[in-house]
Amino acid sequence: MPNTLPSHASVVVIGGGIMGCSTLYHLAKMGVSDAILLERNALTSGTTWHSAAQVRALRHSRNLTRMIQYSVDLYAQLEAETGQSVGWIQKGSLSIATTPDRLTHVKRQEALAHAYGIEVASISAGEAKERWPLMNANDVLGAVWSPDDGRVSPSDVCAALVKGAKGLGAKIFERTGVTGILSENGRITGVETTQGTVMCDAIALCTGLWSREAGAMAGAEVPALACEHFYLLTKPIDGIVGNTPTLSDHDSHLYIRDDSGGLLVGCFEPMGKPIKPGVLDKGFEFGLLGEDWDHFEPMMELALHRLPALETAEVKMLLNGPESFTPDGTFMLGETAETKGLFLGCGMNSVGLASGGGAGMNLAHAIVHGHTAYDLGEADAKRFAPVFNSLDHLMARAPEILGTHYDIAYPGKQLKTARNLRVLPLDCEYRTAGAHMGQFYGWERPLYFGKTAEPKMTFERPDWFENVAREVKAAHEAAAIFDASSFGKIEVNGPDAEAFLLHTCAGHMARAPGSVIYSAVLNARGTFESDITAQRIAQDHYRLFVGTAAIKRDLAWFQSHADGFDVNLTDSTEDYAVLGLMGPEAARIVADCGAPELNELGYFKVGPAHIAGKHVRAARMSYVGEAGWEITMKSENAAAIYAALTAAGAVPAGMFAQSSMRIEKGFCAMGHELDSDVSPIEVGLDFATRKKGGFIGAEALAERREEGAKSQVISLVLDDEAAVPLGHEPIYLDGKIIGQTTSCAFGYRVGKPVALAHHHGTVAHGARVQVDIARVFYDATVVVGPLFDPDGSRMKTGAMSLV
Repeated sequence: MPNTLPSHASVVVIGGGIMGCSTLYHLAKMGVSDAILLERNALTSGTTWHSAAQVRALRHSRNLTRMIQYSVDLYAQLEAETGQSVGWIQKGSLSIATTPDRLTHVKRQEALAHAYGIEVASISAGEAKERWPLMNANDVLGAVWSPDDGRVSPSDVCAALVKGAKGLGAKIFERTGVTGILSENGRITGVETTQGTVMCDAIALCTGLWSREAGAMAGAEVPALACEHFYLLTKPIDGIVGNTPTLSDHDSHLYIRDDSGGLLVGCFEPMGKPIKPGVLDKGFEFGLLGEDWDHFEPMMELALHRLPALETAEVKMLLNGPESFTPDGTFMLGETAETKGLFLGCGMNSVGLASGGGAGMNLAHAIVHGHTAYDLGEADAKRFAPVFNSLDHLMARAPEILGTHYDIAYPGKQLKTARNLRVLPLDCEYRTAGAHMGQFYGWERPLYFGKTAEPKMTFERPDWFENVAREVKAAHEAAAIFDASSFGKIEVNGPDAEAFLLHTCAGHMARAPGSVIYSAVLNARGTFESDITAQRIAQDHYRLFVGTAAIKRDLAWFQSHADGFDVNLTDSTEDYAVLGLMGPEAARIVADCGAPELNELGYFKVGPAHIAGKHVRAARMSYVGEAGWEITMKSENAAAIYAALTAAGAVPAGMFAQSSMRIEKGFCAMGHELDSDVSPIEVGLDFATRKKGGFIGAEALAERREEGAKSQVISLVLDDEAAVPLGHEPIYLDGKIIGQTTSCAFGYRVGKPVALAHHHGTVAHGARVQVDIARVFYDATVVVGPLFDPDGSRMKTGAMSLV
């Protein structure tokens, strides 16, 4: 019987590489027995077939690491399940360091591995040489050995996944290209193919190199671009016997392993070569691009230094295979904001085989259950600003992302390409004041002021330490201005505004006009989708303030729950500027600038005023623990208001100062302390939820409460003023890991390095613990609650007095 395309399938997977095959397999495992996969050419014919297929478990976050650990377990299980070998070779990996900063970097990775339960060990240069005898180790300072890492055969893994999927009822259609994607009212309804039309409820877009164009067929933004990726293959050479560990020489941008008795030498050079759309057409099947020895030559020189045996090796080929990259170097996974039912599993940034098993499971889980199996917010398909889907910006950014693959993870490091895409209303004023800018969701935001030269990247105390100290001092002793203009703003208007927000938010949204309300936004599991601050401007009008990078995601989430409510939701982010005026002199400054009535405004209240003759709406609140207001104004009025505030004595302060002060105050932030794995209870925010329920996630939250869930967030003060924690460091109590830091900074008001952290088990206020920073253990004291002004008296006093 011919393999006939069905007229309907619950889910259509487009793309037959590792992501498509894994997603199909997991859909079938989850009971979607009528799922189908469409591949316009042959399975694995795009990027997957030429992958070096390294599987290294450790990643920069717990859940990305967990995802790859799942891949490792899956690939081993597939052989037993299907009888199909996946070519798993577990010979470990060796990461060498030839500079002091790289050694710190790999030791930070080693510390992280201990926190995540991965076996690793620091070894000497001599021991590294023993594991890789062909290596020149004269300049090696140290190394980290990971015995559980390995590699697979790409085609064999996909064959095993397909065999398993077919055994559960799923079907694969090769030589079936997608020519159109059908939707109605913003929701997927089907696909048009070269073999006919298939109606469906959801699509998993796993189209690799062609994902941007495929997404466009459904009206979705998929910012990914292909770059050339090179590795050298040699014929057999003396000294290669059997399989070897993977050797990572990231200071030289190289990865090295054996291949058929010879060597495979790959690189992620500092600046890659982008590939314009259209070059890789639909006929690019098991294709390669031309050898480019001129481009590879600098990498070849580094390889010859590391592997003297290459001098006499006979070259088999210089393989040039395309890989797709995203604007931040992490893949895209989940439902798009633009089109419901369209799910992305693409932009794998050259780690498709390592990620594919776990990423495919999570994508299938998102399709079937509405969410990933655990928090993968860093890979959220909705995280990119629309401006990043510009071809010009992708052509500039993707080659740099390829080059950052092996970068040292310095604190404060910024990308250089595709900058100045979105500027704040006060951009000129900030640059005049010597702002050092950082990019967030395309916005350029000041990190600190008074910059005189480009900061040197380091793991030690940074160049900007004293600059930030001055800004914190200004906010603590006088007045500082923090710019929050890039925060997302959502206007909620209509007669059902209150009822809608009572349904979608866990906070006390029914408070009277003139109120400011902090609220968790929860999913049905009772865990965080977001957290917001709402200003109730009128009975039928709220303004929601969301994170800078959350506007696309949060607006889509609220819109998806608006059915049945008479409300209108609009994105007003760029219409308004927001300036936080904070510090003991703030009261005098607003009075001098024409708004003395703001000093009568109660804490967490919002009211209108005029500053410098311009209308503003000021909310009495503080994210930094000093008294003041977050002042909202029309963007075009920001310059006049800023000029008046600074003339009266306020000074600008940047993100680094704000973060330091936030951490001292114990304020939790999305992506750090808050994510979709935790509820308000576990982070000490249950007081801000309505116990009577009536909101999404209320039942699940009540269950956690009844089960005795407790806050697991603590503050830490490190003894050593010179310690520089960055986040994700493991915390030890009596020799055992009890948690990890989540946000870290120097606490200028406390006078010590400080951190927020998640812990498990029980740890008492005042307990003495150790924080592992690159395998150096620093003593610290546990504090339950804020480190600075624990009762909040500095920011919560009634009417603000004039200083």
